[in-house]
Amino acid sequence: MQKLDEFGTPFFNRRRLMIAGGSVAALIVVAVVGRGFLPAAKPAPPPAPRVSADKIVKQDVPVYRYGLGTVRALNSVVLKSRVDGTLDKVMFTEGDEVKAGDVLAQLDPRPFQAALNAASAKRAQDDVQLTRARADLARTEALAQSQFSSRQSLETQQALVAQLQATLKADDAQVESARLQLLYTTLTAPISGRIGLRQVDAGNMVRATDAAGMAIISQIHPITVTFSLPASELPALNKALALGKPKVSAYSSDDTQKLADGELLTIDSAVDTGSGTIKAKAVFTNADNSLWPGQSVSAHVLIRTAVGVLTIPTKAVQRGPKGLFVYIVQPNNTVTAQAVETGESFDDLITISGKIAEGDLVVTDGHSRLQPGARVALLEKQPAGEADERKTDSAKTER
Repeated sequence: MQKLDEFGTPFFNRRRLMIAGGSVAALIVVAVVGRGFLPAAKPAPPPAPRVSADKIVKQDVPVYRYGLGTVRALNSVVLKSRVDGTLDKVMFTEGDEVKAGDVLAQLDPRPFQAALNAASAKRAQDDVQLTRARADLARTEALAQSQFSSRQSLETQQALVAQLQATLKADDAQVESARLQLLYTTLTAPISGRIGLRQVDAGNMVRATDAAGMAIISQIHPITVTFSLPASELPALNKALALGKPKVSAYSSDDTQKLADGELLTIDSAVDTGSGTIKAKAVFTNADNSLWPGQSVSAHVLIRTAVGVLTIPTKAVQRGPKGLFVYIVQPNNTVTAQAVETGESFDDLITISGKIAEGDLVVTDGHSRLQPGARVALLEKQPAGEADERKTDSAKTER
């Protein structure tokens, strides 16, 4: 028969419980001791910063100078009447391309035709009087030779003939003036170009003193751009002009869109002492009407080409306490900071000089996480097409 303790528990079960409790206590002690005395595992090193890099390239670089300017018509004429009269007909459509000599408007010609007829009649009348006076002079000269007429009568008749001759010349001038006045009632295009908005309608009275005129004709093929450059660029401009006609590119005023290519025509004859600038004029064929009179543009003048210079992306250049520098990626994927000097810039590139060489790899993106000696992980360049596809797929996923 199994013995029981004072609590009624069998001695055998009690012994098993004590053994199990001791084992648990031993495990807790081992865990506590182990936590306090075993060495801790080292944390994993942070990943190397991921950066983009590009090679230093040697190439020929176009050197430009930049100035803001305004597009102007090569020639511009205000279509105006030379005489006062009523506008009978308008024979052009706003925005039309017209040629020199095209009839554009017609004034009422009747008052001017009447004036021409009157002047012609007056001339005819004076011509008859001159013919009669000449006949009288011939008779007087014959009588004077026979001494049947006095010397005074002869001189009087000669004076009358001379007077009528002068009157006839004045009549000729009046006839010619009246003919011109009649001719001016027909308005023709003085130059070829594009005609602008009509300022007066048929039926209105127009006057030669009207400042606005009827419309403006602007020659825009070719067209010009007048712009300003610092006066310090004058020697470079003169040198470029001596070698030919420098190329000039016209861009939108914010420099985001190229509009046209042309050439430098000339520079002004004097420097503006107030602003310290020199004006220049460029000419463009403007076949596609990309330039328009009054438009503001940015002019890029090619003054020379720098041959065989080192270039890097502009965003690779950083500014530090000691000046400009770039991060160069070493063969072991660490970076060093190298001081540099920059020169001309074009597109997204800039010329560079210093203790660098063609083919050196410079960091172009990810500078904020770098310091000299840091190890980096280079990002591979993706072709433009693949990058665009990834952006499109990402956008679709977000949607």
